[in-house]
Amino acid sequence: MKASDIMATSVVTVTPDTSVQDVAEILLKNRISGVPVVDPDNRPIGIVSEGDLFRRAESGTGHERSWWLKLLMGRETLAAEFVKEHARRVADVMTRELITATPDTPVAEIASLLERHHIKRVPIVQGGRLVGLVSRANLLHALATLRRQAPTSPVADADLRKTIMARLEDEPWLSTSLINVTVTNGVVDAWGVVDSAAEKQALRVAIEEIPGVRTVNDNLVIRPVVAGV
Repeated sequence: MKASDIMATSVVTVTPDTSVQDVAEILLKNRISGVPVVDPDNRPIGIVSEGDLFRRAESGTGHERSWWLKLLMGRETLAAEFVKEHARRVADVMTRELITATPDTPVAEIASLLERHHIKRVPIVQGGRLVGLVSRANLLHALATLRRQAPTSPVADADLRKTIMARLEDEPWLSTSLINVTVTNGVVDAWGVVDSAAEKQALRVAIEEIPGVRTVNDNLVIRPVVAGV
């Protein structure tokens, strides 16, 4: 699955000259938490989000600093803070360090970008121009869609057991020599010994995501820790 399969194409945007107050209204009206900032050629040049508008002088949410803390912070930091709290145009408050992707970027890579950079949305760019946006919500939509598309046809118990054992043998965190599973009408019983609670949980999760599995009965035992070993 690629970005083009899940991205929003009707993207709300603003320009560098849009007022801060207008951006606040746009976010509220569209029930979104951020918008791309584009130039006249629809090229993304920044992002402005609700986080950029939290500290504003006119709403009484500006920073209150003691005189000694202001001395420690330095003039450059204080000046940048002043701009964020008092600027009237988007150009002065937007985040300019853009993380973008293309329509062909795999969804898994976009999820990594969101997680690694602690962001909520990624503009999708083609030929330098904005063509879409992938947000955390879009990833959730994709997850819900995949569940609806999951195969519902029954799988023979013997075939399902082979699939489960093959999957478990491929996992580097598990030794299958002490693991066994039985399958009855799609209900899986997992038996054996594992080394930790994390391994026990991971084994159950690995089985649950295999198509055809209805439920998993966890009969696994965690190996006791021997003192001094």
